[in-house]
Amino acid sequence: MNALDSFSDTYLQARDKFVDAASRAAGELEKIWHPELGPDGNKLSTDVAWLGPRDAERVLVMISATHGVEGFAGSGAQVGWLTRGDGTRLPSGVAALLIHAINPYGFAWLRRVTHENVDLNRNWIDFNEPLPQNAAYDALADTVCPADWSEETQSRTNAMLAQYIAQHGKAALQRVFQGGQYGHPEGIFYGGSSPTWSRQAQTGIFSEYLQRASRVAIIDFHTGLGPWGFGERIVTSPRGSAVFDRAMRWYGKEVASPDDGTSTSAPVVGDGLTAAAKLLPHAEVTAMALEFGTLPVEAVMQALRADAWLHAHGKLDSPQGRAIKAQLRAAFYGDAGDWKGMIAGQAMLACRQAIAGLCEEMS
Repeated sequence: MNALDSFSDTYLQARDKFVDAASRAAGELEKIWHPELGPDGNKLSTDVAWLGPRDAERVLVMISATHGVEGFAGSGAQVGWLTRGDGTRLPSGVAALLIHAINPYGFAWLRRVTHENVDLNRNWIDFNEPLPQNAAYDALADTVCPADWSEETQSRTNAMLAQYIAQHGKAALQRVFQGGQYGHPEGIFYGGSSPTWSRQAQTGIFSEYLQRASRVAIIDFHTGLGPWGFGERIVTSPRGSAVFDRAMRWYGKEVASPDDGTSTSAPVVGDGLTAAAKLLPHAEVTAMALEFGTLPVEAVMQALRADAWLHAHGKLDSPQGRAIKAQLRAAFYGDAGDWKGMIAGQAMLACRQAIAGLCEEMS
């Protein structure tokens, strides 16, 4: 299988390729069934593969489809790593945990969110505490996600958002969108009102597989921000922290931070990478998002707005619904040979760098 063959056209095809590749690599497999069904009535699952000794103290974790539709890239990266044989050549004392489609509903239905309409990467907060506030999103909520999606409405709301950019700057609007919001369940970047199924599944996986680990490297695959095919290495720990310094040592000085403006991502509330260290207090955790660029950010945000409207007010099985789904898929999956090749190569490099980092002497 060459690099391009690692990628799939659908969630079901991706799952089959992953299970087959993990089995061929002698991985220990577990299937976690999702409560919802796919668009064709098929059962959905998060699939877990463990390679290496179960008592390994150093573990590489790869996660795909945190944002469902972004799973095309993450699955391709995982399958590529498996089929190239890296899982059978792990150094002594090192294991790998591959979590395929942690949000299988979003992957199968071509949605970025979970079946609860929640952005999983905004869901990792303490819901016993007061919810984070996003007053700027509150003010723009009806503009961002109107109840109508006619050409006239799109033109009008786009003009209003352009006016906001003119007054506050493009970065400010990106912070409004990407920062997360907890007051508009039908909106975009909604963090939810309780832990989602996917969050609970990931928590259980970490608890079952990583309790013996003392050093953990996490690579969470994402798409949608940045230049075509470029993989930005994003670390949410503050620049200057031990985690950030370690990530730069492992992955290079181009590691980016949302907090200091060096990343294409705005600062995020409730992300899974920050939560990982809290889930694994016994381990040294180095968590990174590998974010691959697709289309210009304006096109990506327009696709997200259209999809939110479709699931709140539209009809999936309609010409407009199918067009919106194609629009969303294109926003998060560069279904072209050059893009896939760039993803495969950069993902493989990052995984090998992570394993080399895991093998460093503990400080």
